[in-house]
Amino acid sequence: MNIYKNPQREEWKEIVKRPHLDTEKLFATVKGILEDVKTGGDAAIRRYEEQFDHVQLGDLAVTEEEIGSAREQLPAGLYEALEQAHHNIYVFHESQRHESKKVETQPGVTCWQKSIPIEKVGLYIPGGTAPLFSTVLMLATPAKIAGCREIVLCTPPGRDGNVNPAILAAAQIAGVSKIFKTGGVQAIGGMAYGTESIPKVYKIFGPGNQYVMAAKQVVSLDEVAIDMPAGPSEVCVIADESSEVEFVAADLLSQAEHGIDSQVIMITTSESMIDKVSAEIDKQLQELPRKEIAGKALENSKMVLVNDKEEAMELCNMYAPEHLILSSDDYETLAEKVVNAGSVFLGKYACESAGDYASGTNHTLPTHGHAVAYNGVNLDSFFRKTTFQYITEEGIRNIGKTVEIMAENEVLVAHKNAMGVRREHN
Repeated sequence: MNIYKNPQREEWKEIVKRPHLDTEKLFATVKGILEDVKTGGDAAIRRYEEQFDHVQLGDLAVTEEEIGSAREQLPAGLYEALEQAHHNIYVFHESQRHESKKVETQPGVTCWQKSIPIEKVGLYIPGGTAPLFSTVLMLATPAKIAGCREIVLCTPPGRDGNVNPAILAAAQIAGVSKIFKTGGVQAIGGMAYGTESIPKVYKIFGPGNQYVMAAKQVVSLDEVAIDMPAGPSEVCVIADESSEVEFVAADLLSQAEHGIDSQVIMITTSESMIDKVSAEIDKQLQELPRKEIAGKALENSKMVLVNDKEEAMELCNMYAPEHLILSSDDYETLAEKVVNAGSVFLGKYACESAGDYASGTNHTLPTHGHAVAYNGVNLDSFFRKTTFQYITEEGIRNIGKTVEIMAENEVLVAHKNAMGVRREHN
């Protein structure tokens, strides 16, 4: 990891940078694949599946038989773990329901808002080096609570042509409507444009690598809404003398193992923590099956010594992490200073892994600094907010003149007339 000790503020901009990728080449590649899928449909998807996932597919759709047999293929205890995680995610997201009130802004003018579920949503579930069956629960559960009519899931198959059984089991538990064997950019294209097999959806959710993130951004320009520009995973840990070295090292590695383009950062007020955590990372890293991936991610990662906790939180807010762990006895004070973060974990025992799987909060979060403007997926993500208004004759008398004056001064005479004829009628 790269170490910075009491950097000057001019250096902070460099410290908060994420790993760089040639975006011009990235978007050119992505646009080409998307165009192929748009014009070639299922055939194009099969071709890219063979190229990228090294599998020759017949039907893209997962059959009921494949879904039904998934539970039998799971390791002992995993199905029960999925059920408990689903329960907690359901309870937390169900609590987010909000009923809007009717408001009379003037006598005779009543306005209100209604939440209407998005009819068709698409869920992208990464497979690749780590099949994220937990993401199925995180996305499909609130979609089901919201009442989305069709929940479409795309995920890359293995080289045997089958989808990971844990993904299928999680989809069945959470209530997914249809599952398709395709990943990467071609999956995003399939859901955005629709093919012979894959339905076109109205909004796409889900994390992914840089190519998936770019594909989501491209299709969002004119085809479909997206949840957020979610890319490689990241964590920031705030540590001090009260932090547990073993815990901090484990938290940093838990994100580093996601992928070589992931990034982790520790901000600390204790110089001794840098040496202690570095040594503990080296020790724990050797025991990880994904140590080569984590090791690569650590090359992009940083430890920063700052003067005090105020400075630590200023730098953290500038970084705007996807995950923020306040691994300190002083977590309550620090939490008050959080401005930009996707999800915050308070105290020594609130590991990010809990939020990834089973505490109940959603793990689909803004990355790459987007937490300055985006929030993570929640129940509202699966609704559209439609406003209604009802105006009586009394209401026309109360706001009519105001509307006419404003319309006239914007030189929108037809707008003025639409209100004027009603005032005259009144």
